[in-house]
Order: sequence, then C-alpha cells, then structure tokens
Amino acid sequence: MNKQIKLGQINTLKINRASEPGLYLISEDETEVLLPNVYIKEQMQFGKLIDVFIYTDSEDRLVATTLTPKIKLNEIAPLEVVDIAKFGAFVDIGLPKDILVPKNKQKSPFKVGEKRVLKLIEDEKTHRLIATEKFKEEYDKNVNSFKKNDEVEIIVYKKTPLGFKVYVNKKFEGMIYHSEIFTKLNIGDIKKAYVKTVRTDGKLDIILQKIGVKNSDEDLHKIVEVLKQNNNYLEVTSKSDSALITKLFEMSKKRFKSALNTLVTENRVVLDSNAIKLNH
Repeated sequence: MNKQIKLGQINTLKINRASEPGLYLISEDETEVLLPNVYIKEQMQFGKLIDVFIYTDSEDRLVATTLTPKIKLNEIAPLEVVDIAKFGAFVDIGLPKDILVPKNKQKSPFKVGEKRVLKLIEDEKTHRLIATEKFKEEYDKNVNSFKKNDEVEIIVYKKTPLGFKVYVNKKFEGMIYHSEIFTKLNIGDIKKAYVKTVRTDGKLDIILQKIGVKNSDEDLHKIVEVLKQNNNYLEVTSKSDSALITKLFEMSKKRFKSALNTLVTENRVVLDSNAIKLNH
C-alpha cells in the first residue's frame, strides 16, 4: 500500500468508501482519490487493496484508473499525436484524457497521426502530467547483467551517421549500426532485438537477428511469403546483388543464402540458374 499517492505512477491503494461518482481509495497518509464508476468491478470490496494509475482530470483533480497507460512518469515511449492546438499538441497515452505536449516542449511542429518519442513529466507550475520531446537522455549504465544474444525490447529513438540509437528495455542505451540493418527502421518503432556486445562504457550494441543462428524459422518464412506475393516465382538467387536481396527479403545476402539452401534441401523451393520457384 502506498504511503502517499504518486502522480503518474501505479499506486496500491485501499478501497475506503463509496460515493455517487465512484469509490474513494486511500493511501497510508489518508489522502483520498476517486476511482470513477466506469472502472468499478464486483470484486472490489471495502478494505481491499487495488492497483491503479493516478493522473489528473479536466479540472486538475487527482483521479484513479484501472487502465494501464502506454507510458508512466519519467518513462520514454513513442506516442501518437491526436490533436493540435495553438498552445501545443495532444498525444494518446491510452487513457480517456490525452496528454499535452506544450509548444515549448516540442523540437519541431507536430502533425496529427505521426508518432513522437516523448518523456512523461510533471509540470512544475501546474502539477499536471505533460509530455516533452526536449529531455536529457538519461540511461542506466549498469549493463553487466546482459550477455550476448539476450532478447530485449527496443524503441528506435534517433538516427545518427553510425546507425540508430535505441532505448533498450526502456532504460539502457543501445546502438544498431547501419551495416547490420536489413529492414526499414523508423523513429518510434518498437521491436524485438538482441544484444550483440556489452560495452565497457555502459552501452549496448544491438542487432535485430540473433548472432550465430542459421536458417531461423523467421528467415525461411520470409522467403516463402515473398515468393507467394510474387506468384511463387522470383528472378533472384544467392548470386544476385546484395542490395536486391536486402530490398526483397530484408536480410543479408549471407542469411538469404543459408536459408535458401535449407528450403532447397527440404524441397520447398526449386532453384534454377537465375530464379527461385516455390514448390507446391
């Protein structure tokens, strides 16, 4: 149970009393917050503890919800722009109330429908939750628990001359190098990836394909699907240009050759001198 109610976070609070608009929850310091009727379920009984997210309503009063937001206080996430106003833009965090990104917290003008990588913060003056695109990049440097080929979740954050900077598991700094990217990446993409190198400077080198894993089911499936999309036939082989292979199959020529050999061996694909054909 929370000692105090904390804005922008998941709180464990006790069901204290009922009212017309909903249930009032209480923390150890006896501060109350309303859980509106729309979130109330039969199993919610007086005295029981429940987990809720705390934000502010349209009148800046604290309010609780059992919904899980896309982002919590001080976290970073790609969020969709849903509305534009003179004083800023609003983004969807998965709650009934959208979150404001003030104009002075934007790096460039926002457009409805696009995604921006933002940080959720508490406004010092209004004590509301707002989002900002202008934040100091803060990372956990303790990466010693990671090892090669560990699966991680990444948020693609920034394009650089070397590659793409990514947030790893929402708290660590990582980099995917251009030379190891065989698919299109966009700022704000959330993807499954793998640790390539744990660096001594507290950063991680990341790769989208497990190292040393040959003929993965993913690669085999990709080749078959691309063939199906092209009437089961393509004028391409493992001797074709690397750029063409990457464009068609989103993998390196080495991976393509290995996967193609497996498909031919399994008699799933027929290989001619200058083309491949799906075997029925």
